[in-house]
Amino acid sequence: MAARGHVQDPNDRRLRPIYDYLDNGNNKMAIQQADKLLKKHKDLHCAKVLKAIGLQRTGKQDEAFSLAQEVATLEPTDDNSLQALTILYREMHHPELVTKLYEAAVKKVPLSEEYHSHLFMAYARVGEYKKMQQAISAQDEKLAQTMFLPLAERMVEKMVKEEKIEAEAEVQLYFMILERLGKCVEALDVVRGPLGEKLTSELRSRENKCMMMYQRLQLWPECNALSYKLLLKNPDDWQFYLSYFDSLFHLMDKSWSQPEEGEHCVEGPVQTTVAEAVKFVVDRMEEQDKKESRPLRGPYLACLELIHRLRQRGCPDEKELGDPLELMVQFFGKFGDKPCCITDLKIYLHLLPPEQRSQFKKRLGELVPLGEAGEDGFGFPGDTKALQRHLCVCQLSRALGLQHALDTEGKLRLITELKAHYHHGLQFGKSCLKTELQFSDMYCLMAAHVYVDLWTETGDENMLWQCLSVLEEGLSFSPSNAQFKLLLLLLFCRLGAFQPVVDLYSSLDAKHVQHDTIGYLLTRYAGSLGQFAAASQSCNFSLRFFHSNQKDTSEYIIQAYKYGAFEKIPEFIAFRTRLNQSLHFAQVRTERMLLDLYTEADVTLSLEESVKAMGVCPEEDDIPWDNMRDNRDLTVLVSWDPKDRELTEEHRRLSLEEESVWLKVRSLTLRLLASLALLGHAPSPRNSDKTNENGISAKSSTLQTLLSQLDQTLETAVQITEKQTQYPFLGPPSSRLASALSSGSCHCQASALQLSLTLRELETTGLGDGGRESGCKGEVLEMKDGRLTTRPSLLETLVFFVETVCVVLWVASYSASVLRPLKSSLQKKKKKKKDSSSAMPVVLCGFQEWTGSLQGVVTQALDHVKGQEASLTALKLAALTLEEGYSQTQVGSVQSSYLGSLQELGDLLRKRADSLKSLKI
Repeated sequence: MAARGHVQDPNDRRLRPIYDYLDNGNNKMAIQQADKLLKKHKDLHCAKVLKAIGLQRTGKQDEAFSLAQEVATLEPTDDNSLQALTILYREMHHPELVTKLYEAAVKKVPLSEEYHSHLFMAYARVGEYKKMQQAISAQDEKLAQTMFLPLAERMVEKMVKEEKIEAEAEVQLYFMILERLGKCVEALDVVRGPLGEKLTSELRSRENKCMMMYQRLQLWPECNALSYKLLLKNPDDWQFYLSYFDSLFHLMDKSWSQPEEGEHCVEGPVQTTVAEAVKFVVDRMEEQDKKESRPLRGPYLACLELIHRLRQRGCPDEKELGDPLELMVQFFGKFGDKPCCITDLKIYLHLLPPEQRSQFKKRLGELVPLGEAGEDGFGFPGDTKALQRHLCVCQLSRALGLQHALDTEGKLRLITELKAHYHHGLQFGKSCLKTELQFSDMYCLMAAHVYVDLWTETGDENMLWQCLSVLEEGLSFSPSNAQFKLLLLLLFCRLGAFQPVVDLYSSLDAKHVQHDTIGYLLTRYAGSLGQFAAASQSCNFSLRFFHSNQKDTSEYIIQAYKYGAFEKIPEFIAFRTRLNQSLHFAQVRTERMLLDLYTEADVTLSLEESVKAMGVCPEEDDIPWDNMRDNRDLTVLVSWDPKDRELTEEHRRLSLEEESVWLKVRSLTLRLLASLALLGHAPSPRNSDKTNENGISAKSSTLQTLLSQLDQTLETAVQITEKQTQYPFLGPPSSRLASALSSGSCHCQASALQLSLTLRELETTGLGDGGRESGCKGEVLEMKDGRLTTRPSLLETLVFFVETVCVVLWVASYSASVLRPLKSSLQKKKKKKKDSSSAMPVVLCGFQEWTGSLQGVVTQALDHVKGQEASLTALKLAALTLEEGYSQTQVGSVQSSYLGSLQELGDLLRKRADSLKSLKI
């Protein structure tokens, strides 16, 4: 805004001080200067807008918006006012208003290329693609051919005929248009023709586009021949091995025969038999064996891939390629010292029959050079290459299921061996920087995985504490190891200790889209463990990214238009859509609003004010249920588990289904609370005619509709929880659905909200028996015989109890607002009749009994929380010795986190108890 080069216009000179104040952050002085200027020049629109920017930046949004609208309604056409309004609307997050601004400007000045340009960019920001095309067609010919490249096929064809296409971006655009129109033959002709020679910015860009078109057109001979030709040039390009095998088997299935005369196809010779494919792959392997330089992995993996495919088809020719065991041993001999060896071989381990697995491990062990065994019986590698080979054997052993087959003693000895190798390997990383990983880190991580195995199999919590201790030690030597942090984060969440988790997540320094892909690890437990302040911070981590994404991706799209990177525009649009439809985004947004209501509504603001501030509309459901995208990275934690223990597609589907239903429950709860808040200010029932006019009956109808939807969703939820799906430990965490249903909070909240419609039989709502709190009883952290036992589920149940208390209290508050005028009216009638003996109506007595029993339940809960705090504080953790495997730091973190959770829950309960005391009719 400060870079304003021309000062010929007197208004520019007058506005200059205001621009300077705004650029320097002195917003108050900018407002004062604008006021002075407006006294002299009342019609200087830009001064008003600059004043509005100053008001916006000092937190006076409403005043700023009304001032801006005053100027916008005048439809200004001067550049200063338009640019200033654009800046203001962006800061207010109203990009759609910029389009209206420039639409008016273009109507008034139809020949202005600059205004057409700004209008086009404004449409791009809000995703109005049809209007973008209209904006282009409305501009003069010169602008359409220079700044905005044609977006229609006929316009590009005209450029081709006139030989005006010179840049690679223009060819990319032409190809993209034809591809999107489904004209694959024409697109293929463009790439193979003279224009295709301009595709040089990416390696093998032309060949990749040809391959893509061949596959879409199912031209398998061309696909096969091109793959064959490219593999001869580069036998390590894996994508072409896959296209080679795919095309080969498609040709075999179609019984394609070579023509008797002429070439097989335009790309060269075609291979159509398994024998030719076997010979081709074996020849590539023999070439690598003869090389004195570093061998390439591609041919050896292609051999295993071909065996896998032939075995799927039941083809006996696989034997001609050799024994898979020998091929894998050969591969390990050549590449075992590379970290990629485990990921390469893991996907082909299924080729080994179970009886060969132990033999395979033994054969690999013979290729690992280890020193003489010491007193502990372990030999150690002498350098980092030997270390990597030994580590790869351990990883393959786990992937084959050999580690899981060990008994408890065997696993404990394995942990001892892994720890010994970890400590020995640290000597190779003495010169490593803090940002670098130690060579032996994966031994430490694997030891932690075996501890987790023991914990899940035996239920011995001591294994979990020792696992935390091992990871803590690993992190002290490798402070930047993300896998250590992720596993620690997961374990602390499983223990119910959220306090240390926020710092761990912050230290991961998640960037951009990672807040969507791995943010679920944090936010799943954010609100469920009683750490409301930390939960709010956790939601903010993700929400900041999602909100900035709208603005950022719009800018990316605009820059792509400006610089002719047309291929990237659909990618940016797809990226923005993917994030807008993100499951995680919807979850975090909903949970954050509920969190604010539970902690602040009727404490700092009334429920109605809180709902209005959030902008929640009960009638509108803005979650894209039909297009929900699960962007979670469910394999972010490294795993070497065998195939039968890995995450499956069925697990992913069930997890998405479970999370979606839980989101539906939470979203409906939020909308019901918003609806209740709006009902709270209904006119009295006596004005029944006016009631319909004022839309109160419509609000009741909305409440009834939402309640029926909630009942249906809870029925679905019960069916899902009955499946009792168990996910892999390193896979997706289970949702809060099962614990919410088992605690009874969902049905209790639904019953309370139903009460807001009926206001009858208040004494039978079921909260007065105190049963909702019973599931919270017990010690969250106990020590018996020098061993710790945790019960984190108690915290989650207590959180559900507190949420239910909040909902019931709001319903009671609404009920009181309805019953209060009825009681007053009744008392007036009694005075007129002078009848003091008539009994109080049942509904009023029931309300008093109900609120009394609710007070009793809340008091019991407060006493329970106080008792938990006292017992936690009195717990003598000094009795735990490090020899038993406990880390004082980790145990102290868990204890401190539990105390923090109980204190926050206790504070909130006390506030609700105070509100309850003042609730009278």
